[in-house]
Amino acid sequence: MLKPEAVEAKNALENYAYNMRNTIRDDKIDEFEDKMKELESVCNPIIAKMYQGAGGEAGGPADDEAPPAAGCAGPKFEEVD
Repeated sequence: MLKPEAVEAKNALENYAYNMRNTIRDDKIDEFEDKMKELESVCNPIIAKMYQGAGGEAGGPADDEAPPAAGCAGPKFEEVD
């Protein structure tokens, strides 16, 4: 079970990614690929450090929660109405 601080941090990361997804879907922004690469360059090192720090500890990620491979775009989000 995750600690309350970890749950809060996870929720904040998910909310940030969701907001970024909505921002890049805005028709006023034309540089979708550049924005995605920019977000990945910020998020990927954070996620990698998070998983490295949790390696082998109790409460660490399960095998099915492994971090995305380097160069991977990360999780995919589906729009929910």
